[in-house]
Amino acid sequence: MASQEQQDDGRIALRGSVWMTVDGRNLGGQGRVELLTQIATHGSITGAAKAMGMSYKAAWDAIDAMNQLAGEPLVQRLVGGKGGGGTRLTERGQRLVRSFGVIERAHRQFVDQLSAQAQGVADDFLLIRKMGMRTSARNQFFGTVSCVTTGAVNDEITLEVPGMDTGIVAIVTHGSAVELGLTPGAEAFALVKASSIIVATEDQGARFSARNCLKGTVSRVQKGAVNTEVVIGLPGGGAVAAIITNESCDALGLAPGVAASALFKASSVIMGVPA
Repeated sequence: MASQEQQDDGRIALRGSVWMTVDGRNLGGQGRVELLTQIATHGSITGAAKAMGMSYKAAWDAIDAMNQLAGEPLVQRLVGGKGGGGTRLTERGQRLVRSFGVIERAHRQFVDQLSAQAQGVADDFLLIRKMGMRTSARNQFFGTVSCVTTGAVNDEITLEVPGMDTGIVAIVTHGSAVELGLTPGAEAFALVKASSIIVATEDQGARFSARNCLKGTVSRVQKGAVNTEVVIGLPGGGAVAAIITNESCDALGLAPGVAASALFKASSVIMGVPA
């Protein structure tokens, strides 16, 4: 199993451990295999337990559990004899220690290779999570909170979106901002319904009360019986979709290639954070 951690220099690294199970029950991992190794080294439970920093009873409890799960003894007691007895690994126990070493080395190589790509893996994982989100809002913008202006009732949130020259501005209640953890640097997404988008063309010199204005070029126009869906491609590669009346589409002369702007109020933006 691999886990992800953040290093001091900001790079993502992966760490992992190997566990062995029998029918879903834990036979052991590095700790128990190390106990077997110490038994082979010291020839006694007492010496192995001392080297492991564990009690004699805890060592024997672990050995009994491993013997039972393996279906055959991994450790044997030697009674009497010139050396006064002791403990040793059975052939099966020795083979288990060797095999675990091989598996652990292979696992370490795998984790090291994955760690070298960890930053990309982390980014892709976040992207997959974003892609898995289901919502009725036609427009979804993912980014990082860059600014929060706190008010008595409402807060103004600015979301910086990769590939966009201007951020998305949203107005949410102060309570919602606190509950969602919307602070500078936090990852978040903005949702805007297509019906909340106003489309404008030839807006040189025009001034609008809507806080958000995304400029681009119409990439697709899909007419229906009453309304038209207009998709405006943005310079950074994104897009924004709007639903307007057929009459408005005709009046604006909207067609692929036409320069257009998507306008929407900050109060029309719904903010959310990844689960």
